[in-house]
Amino acid sequence: MKLTVKEMVLVSMFAALACLGALLLRVGGTGIVPYSILPFVVLLAGAMLGSRLGALSLTVYVALGLVGVPVFASAPYGGIAYLVSPTAGFLFGYIGAAYATGRIVEILGKNTVRTYLLASCAGLVVLYLIGLPYLYVVLNYFVGKAVNVMGILKIGLLPFIGFDLVKALIVSLVTVSVMKQAKTGRFSL
Repeated sequence: MKLTVKEMVLVSMFAALACLGALLLRVGGTGIVPYSILPFVVLLAGAMLGSRLGALSLTVYVALGLVGVPVFASAPYGGIAYLVSPTAGFLFGYIGAAYATGRIVEILGKNTVRTYLLASCAGLVVLYLIGLPYLYVVLNYFVGKAVNVMGILKIGLLPFIGFDLVKALIVSLVTVSVMKQAKTGRFSL
């Protein structure tokens, strides 16, 4: 994949935003899954950078964490051991969510709140479709904590979905504004 200097800067910027978001908000949540600003960054990356660059920026973030940089929102905060953490699936969900958000924006091609909100909600669906099954498998087969599907939803979805929908709305409003500014030539994205 060949990237221009501008694309490398944008990918790096959103990877750095993801690192910063995880480091700033390491908040309790359900005891297993922490509250985080990361879904906001993920959806914003997909909406603003598109599918390819949005997913790449989150891939860089995940790669940094897996090689040992302590950038993840919950313990062990980094390293390959994080793959058996209950929340590791959400990391891969971030990549998928950024891709899905960006892809829907590319398909619809309209700079409207409705377009970005639809794309962001689809991104959240992808995030949860990847993160929740991973959470189930790790808790039931690696941690040895028997948790049924409803229990997984109580741990990994229900406490977060309302906040994530608000994040999706804010992403939509911010992205429309930024994209309008970019089209007027005040700055380039």
